[in-house]
Amino acid sequence: MSEPALKIYAEGRVAGKVALVTGSGRGIGRAIAHKLAAEGAKVVVNDLDPPTGDAVAAEIVAAGGQAVAVNGSVTDAGFAERFVQTAMDQFGGIDIIVNNAGYTWDATISNMTDEMFQAMMDVHLIAPFRILRAASEPIRIMAKKEAAEGREVFRKVVNISSIAGLYGNAGQASYSSAKASLVGLTRTMCKEWGRYKVNVNCVAFGLIETRLTQAIEAEQKTVDIEGKKIKVGVQPALLDTMAKMIPLGRAGKPEEAANAVYMFCSPESDYVSGQVLVCGGGILM
Repeated sequence: MSEPALKIYAEGRVAGKVALVTGSGRGIGRAIAHKLAAEGAKVVVNDLDPPTGDAVAAEIVAAGGQAVAVNGSVTDAGFAERFVQTAMDQFGGIDIIVNNAGYTWDATISNMTDEMFQAMMDVHLIAPFRILRAASEPIRIMAKKEAAEGREVFRKVVNISSIAGLYGNAGQASYSSAKASLVGLTRTMCKEWGRYKVNVNCVAFGLIETRLTQAIEAEQKTVDIEGKKIKVGVQPALLDTMAKMIPLGRAGKPEEAANAVYMFCSPESDYVSGQVLVCGGGILM
């Protein structure tokens, strides 16, 4: 079944805003980029694989929107500065930052290596920290100018966490720790950047249909992360059990996940900051 064509609404709720979305070549991130573009934002796309990121930017442009891709690993030295500078150079500002990039690398703690633990910290916590640090000076300068002009302009940061970061999950000591720490970063930046009129919030996803949560078939699939083959997928019986725990009775779709993120990007969230929204179909762990 083909996906519906992307429609750009020139008078959308975030029209003219500049949005940076990491990990936006596939799944939830792609849906977020499409949603923001549909509502009029100029989007800076990112993916680890250049052809994938370029394709999403091309989709947005083909639909009449504005987008540019800054590809590569969010964990690379210098990526954050390159990502932010591209937004400034191409679109003249920064209004929305969505720290979405990530993956899982699971094992029980007895089998988890230092490399596995650090990899989760690097992508889910250190990369968002670096991006926000790189954006801090441009945001300060823009906010100071707007205040001097008597204008109140709100900017948005949405960090992507997980119910594993809120409640823990067996086999995910590294992932859960990183996602829990991201909540702490969110609430700290809410207090640091409130003076600049930046709303900093967090969306914690439950079970969402992506390549990381697909049912494991006879041969388990892997994804290539910087030369490492990472196993992905969930045992079908476990997926069925998880679905039964969700009050709405099923996993969420990437577009539904994107809608939750969009709520924190819209003007309706201008007086909401430091909050964690669980997008999980009502699941309570």
